[in-house]
Amino acid sequence: MRKIDSLLNQYAESHQTKFNKAVHYFCVPAIFFSLIGLISMIPTGNILTNIVPSYLAPFMHFGTLFIIVGSLYYLKLSLPLFFGMLIFSILVLAGIYQIQVSNIIPFWIVMVGIFVLAWIIQLIGHKHEGKKPSFIKDLQFLMVGPAWTISHIFEALKIKY
Repeated sequence: MRKIDSLLNQYAESHQTKFNKAVHYFCVPAIFFSLIGLISMIPTGNILTNIVPSYLAPFMHFGTLFIIVGSLYYLKLSLPLFFGMLIFSILVLAGIYQIQVSNIIPFWIVMVGIFVLAWIIQLIGHKHEGKKPSFIKDLQFLMVGPAWTISHIFEALKIKY
């Protein structure tokens, strides 16, 4: 059995009820989104922005570096899931940028709000399921969660991962 199959099966063990699955389909991407947004707020000075063309400068932050490092993990597990996460990550970066430039509410409030609300809802999902979150057993499952979500999209589209 491939490592990705084993990890997804282990992750699925604590995500069996329809309610908990539905919660995770929305909350895992929301947590990923908000986490990248929060990490993007870490000051970098001009270190990252000076090495890319000006149109990429708004996307050069620690959130992007986190995505790049995380992508290596997904690449090691599955090429199709790597590409799925890459597409999702690009959408995340674009969404973060749009929120930052809108200036409707302070960016950090939006990101903290999404992060906290999504975790609360996920914990409700696990309480409903009666099982602890997978990452309590192994922190690696914090990275497996997004791949699990993408794998379900791939299954619906009949894409082998």
